[in-house]
Amino acid sequence: MTLHPRLHEITERIRERSRPTRQAYLDGIAAVHANGPQRRRLSCGNLAHAFAASGATDKGRLKTDATPNLGIVSAYNDMLSAHQPFEDYPALIRETARALGATAQVAGGVPAMCDGVTQGRPGMELSLFSRDVIAQATAISLSHDMFDAALYLGVCDKIVPGLLIGALAFGHLPAVFVPAGPMTPGIPNKLKAEVRERYAAGEATREELLEAESGSYHAPGTCTFYGTANSNQVMLEAMGLQLPGTSFVNPGTPLRTALTRAAAERALRITALGGDYRPIGHLVDERCIVNAMVALLATGGSTNHTIHFVAVARAAGIALTWDDIDDLSQAVPLLARVYPNGEADVNRFAAAGGTQFVFRELLDAGLMHDDLPTIVPGGMRAYTDEPRLDGDTLAYAPGTAQPGDDAVVRTVAAPFEQHGGLRLLQGNLGRALIKLSAIKREYRSITAPAVVVDNPQALNKLHAAGALPQDFVAVVRFQGPRANGMPEMHSLTPLLGMLQNQGRRVALVTDGRLSGASGKIPSAIHVTPETARGGALARLRDGDIIRLDGEQGVLEALVDATEWNARSLDADTTPPAWDLGRNLFANSRAMVTPADQGALSISCGPPLQPHHAAPEYDAEYELGNGEVAADAPHEAKDA
Repeated sequence: MTLHPRLHEITERIRERSRPTRQAYLDGIAAVHANGPQRRRLSCGNLAHAFAASGATDKGRLKTDATPNLGIVSAYNDMLSAHQPFEDYPALIRETARALGATAQVAGGVPAMCDGVTQGRPGMELSLFSRDVIAQATAISLSHDMFDAALYLGVCDKIVPGLLIGALAFGHLPAVFVPAGPMTPGIPNKLKAEVRERYAAGEATREELLEAESGSYHAPGTCTFYGTANSNQVMLEAMGLQLPGTSFVNPGTPLRTALTRAAAERALRITALGGDYRPIGHLVDERCIVNAMVALLATGGSTNHTIHFVAVARAAGIALTWDDIDDLSQAVPLLARVYPNGEADVNRFAAAGGTQFVFRELLDAGLMHDDLPTIVPGGMRAYTDEPRLDGDTLAYAPGTAQPGDDAVVRTVAAPFEQHGGLRLLQGNLGRALIKLSAIKREYRSITAPAVVVDNPQALNKLHAAGALPQDFVAVVRFQGPRANGMPEMHSLTPLLGMLQNQGRRVALVTDGRLSGASGKIPSAIHVTPETARGGALARLRDGDIIRLDGEQGVLEALVDATEWNARSLDADTTPPAWDLGRNLFANSRAMVTPADQGALSISCGPPLQPHHAAPEYDAEYELGNGEVAADAPHEAKDA
C-alpha cells in the first residue's frame, strides 16, 4: 500500500530536521559495533567478577564469546500490580537461554513508582523525573559490557520511556521489550467513575469508594483502562520492539509464559554473534517514531507521550515536535474507544480485534510505515497476526479483518472521528495540548472566567466554601517541570466531572500534566512556557475571560493587549520541596527542559561529536586483581 502523502511529508520533515543529530547517533553505534562484541574486550579479572556467582554450565559459556549472553533489566516490584508478574521472568528467561546453549543474567533493576498511589500526593512531584532516573539506571545496568542483547521488563507510565531512553544510549545492542499483560476485568470503569464523583459530592462514603476502587484494581497485571501504561504497550508493538500480540495477554496464562520464552529466544537470534543483527539504534528511526505516534493517536492514547516521545526520539538523534504530533493527529482517524475514551477496557479492546485489527487498518490505508525493520521477520505486517497456542507450541494466525465490536474498534472507512485524539492549542497563554477523543463534542470549547489557583488543593477548598462561579476555567499554575516536577492533576477530575454533570460549564488549564486515565473535561495541559519560567499563566487574574477551543486549537485570555502586557508576573508560590525526598531532585528541577522539549533533566541524545572507538586493551599490563599497572600505556589504562 502506498504511504499516505501527509504521513510521507511529516516523516520526511522530521528526517531532514534530524539529519545531523541522527547521523552522529548512528556514527556512535558504528564505532562501538566495529570493536565486535564488547565481552571479548574484558580482562580476565573483569570476566571473573562478572560470572563468579554463575553455575558451572553458565560459567563455561561466559568464558568464551561464542554464545550470546542476555542482559535482563527489570522494573520488578510487588507493589505495582503491573510489575508483580515480573518476579518469575528472570528464571524463565535463564532457563530458555540455557536450553538454547546461551546464558542470561539480571543486569540490574530500575525504580518503578506507581502514579496511581501518588496521585494528589507530594510523591507525584518525583514521578516525571523518575523516567530520567530509570534511563540512568538502565545505562548503569548495561555498563558492564557483558551482554549481546537485552530484555527489558517494564510496563507502566514513565518506566517504558525511561527504559527506551536507556536502551537507545546502548544503541548497538539488540533490545526486546517484554510485557506482563493486563489484569482481568474488574467492575466497569464507568461505575468506578460514578462512585468517585458521588464521593466528591459527599454522596458516597469512603468505604463505598474504597470498595469500588478495589473492585477495579484487583489482581496482578496492568490497570485495565487505556492510560499511559497500556499506551506504552501499543506503541512498543507499533515500533516493532516487542513480539506481535503480546500487549494484552493476561498474566499467569500458558500463552503469557510462551510469549516470554519466545521473547528470550528472539533476543538470542538477533545479536551480533549471528547473521540477523538488529540493534535497537537501527530499528528506532524516523519511521518508527512516526508509527508510535500514529498508533497513539488512532487509539486515543495517553497525553503523557507528547512529552515522553519527544525525549525518546531525542535519545535516537531524532527531533520530534508538538507540531509534528498535531499534524499527524489531523491525518490519522480515531479507530478505538477504550476507557476513558469509551466504556471498554483493554481486555475488551483485545477481544474486539485489538492492535492486530487497528494496525491492519492503518497499514492498508497507508497510515503506518510498513517497511519498518522490527525485531521479527516480516516487518510491521507481522504485527497484524495474533499469537495462539497449538498444544504447547506458540503459533501465529491472521488477526480478525472485521471489528469484533464496533463500539470499541472501527475501520478507517468508518472511524469514530476523522482526526486523532490529540490537538495542539495556541494563543496568548502559550502552547498546550488537549485530548479531544475523551471529550464529548458539546464540551470541546468554552469561554468562561478564570479561577486562578497555584495548587489543586486550593480549588477543592474553594468548592467546599461555595466560592466557585457557575461556569469557570480552573487555572492551576506552578505545576510545570521546573516548578515542582510536573505532577498530574488527576485528583481534580472527580470534582470537575461532578460539576459538569450538574450542567455547569467547566474546564482545566494547567502547566502540569493530566493522567492518561483522565478525560471528560476539556483540559489544556502542559502549557508552555510554564509559569515558573515566566509563562503567560503568571499574568492571569481571577475573572479574566478565557477561551479554550479544542476544535479550532485556540487557548487565549480575552484581555486587552495593552493591559495584558502591562501586568507584572506573579511570583512563584510553589512551597519548598523538603519532604518525601523531593529535595534530592532540586538539580533536576533547575536543569529540566520545557515540556515541549521532553521535560528532560538529563543529557539525552548524541554528543556534538560522534563517539570514538575505545582503544585496544593491552593484556600485558593487567594485574592479578584486574587492575592496570601504573606504568601501562594510556591506551591500556583508558581501556
